[in-house]
Order: sequence, then structure tokens, then C-alpha cells
Amino acid sequence: MDKLVRCISTDGTLVMMAAETTDMVERAQQIHETSAVTSAALGRLLTASSLMGSMLKGENESVTLRMNGGGPAGTVMAVSDCWGNARGYVTNPVVEIPLNAKGKLDVAGAIGRDGSLVVIKDLNLKEPYVGQTPIISGEIAEDLTSYYAISEQLPSVCALGVLVNPDLSIKKAGGFIIQLLPTAFDDTIDAVERCISDIPPVTQMLTDGMTPEEICHRVLSEFELEVLDDSYPVYKCNCSKERVEGALISTGIKTLKELELEEKTEVNCQFCEKKYVFTGKDISELIEKAKK
Repeated sequence: MDKLVRCISTDGTLVMMAAETTDMVERAQQIHETSAVTSAALGRLLTASSLMGSMLKGENESVTLRMNGGGPAGTVMAVSDCWGNARGYVTNPVVEIPLNAKGKLDVAGAIGRDGSLVVIKDLNLKEPYVGQTPIISGEIAEDLTSYYAISEQLPSVCALGVLVNPDLSIKKAGGFIIQLLPTAFDDTIDAVERCISDIPPVTQMLTDGMTPEEICHRVLSEFELEVLDDSYPVYKCNCSKERVEGALISTGIKTLKELELEEKTEVNCQFCEKKYVFTGKDISELIEKAKK
């Protein structure tokens, strides 16, 4: 079972979120039938969105991460709620490219570097908050750190990882985000830098059996930490027939009348691949709703 924890240092200078998302990423791989490198790319973004979602305060709030750097994977997208439940997709789920110079899955090569990371926070206000920063590496964790520094002026450290088995199942996935609070001073920054200078990859810590809470204590070994809360996020899609009907109505009466002539109209959810089928009669009823 996946788990996410949020911790704060007892001196009130920083917060840290850490999560294991192996089951979530495995579910995404099964739904989208991703290749190894796209599993890693989508898995990292799902993990990032889950960690960021845990920072939201309202039950109906959400955060969306979208990346497109011109690489063969196309757009990679992930959405999370305030409990860290996430869903996502990648435009081209099967990408086969050589390993990178380090002999690892070339996530940056799949995503590309000629584009941007877009962060959309729906906080139930009139308009969502939208932040956008250039992709600096395509490795996702570094891009998220850059986003926080540029768009939110929030010094952060981010690590994300996905290990893919030869049969394309997910061995381990997870990550963490550290964020300095306004109460942090230079000595806090120095201590964080010392801590992260000698830590193994997050997937290695998970493979070694460490829990998200243990990862927090291992990564921030110079700090006393207190757990704020925890959750058990899953891959969760919120699609429904009612939502799809609303989307169809939003296309306009002209489009609906064209669909009305078809024997049936199929709409696939891009997040969970569920199919919704509408007959001509169903479309006629939607036209009447659209007129009201």
C-alpha cells in the first residue's frame, strides 16, 4: 500500500513530504500500457502531483502538472486532489529510446527540453492559479525545483524516482519534497545542503524497505522532525457519465446535432480509458439540455 507523510521540523524552519507511490504508478502502467521510459516519466509526474496535492487545504481543490518538451512522449500530465490521490496520462505511451549516458532510462530524452512545466492549482476561486516555467532538464524533479524557485519564490529540494522491472511492472516508485519556511536562516540552508549531499536515490531507500517517514528522518538527519499527517494515496479517476455529458454539452448544439446523426458516439476518458457510449437518442436529450 502506498503512503504519503508530511513532516515539519521542530524548529519550524522547513517542511518535508515523502511518499511511496509504487502501486499508483503500477496502476497507471496497467491502464496506459506504457513502455519503460514513459512509465518512469509519468510515474515521476504522478508522484510530484501527489506530493503537491497533499499541500492543498480544501477537499475540492486540485493541482495539475503538465509537461511537453517536444520529445517523443508528447504531453505528460498528472492531477492530484488534497489527499494525494492522482491520475495522469501521456500522449504517446510507448516510446523506445536508448538509455542515457548514465545507463538509466532517458526520461529527459522522452519528454524533451524545448517546452515548459505548467502548474495549475484549482483552489475553488474564480480563476485557477497558473504558473509556467521553462523545462530546464526534463528530468522532472529539477524542473519542479526550478518552478518553485521562480514562480513561488520558495526554496525547495525535490527527488523523484521510478524503477521499472524487465517485464514493465513497477518495482518501486516514490519521491520527496523539502521546502524552507520563511523562518529559515542561512544555517538552515547549510544544514539541508549537508543532509542531501550524502543520500542514496529515493528508489534505493524504498528498495531497502524504508518507509516514507523513515526516508524523511534519513534525508534530514540533522533535524528533529514531527509528523503532521499521513495518507494512503491511490490512482483515482473522477470521471463519470455526468461529467462526460457536461463536456459534450459544452461543445455546442451544432456539434451535438452532428453527433445525433451517428449510430453511437464513444468518449474515452484519457485518465482511466473508460468508455462512455451515447446513442443518437442520448445525444438528442443532451441537445434539449443544452437549449435550456
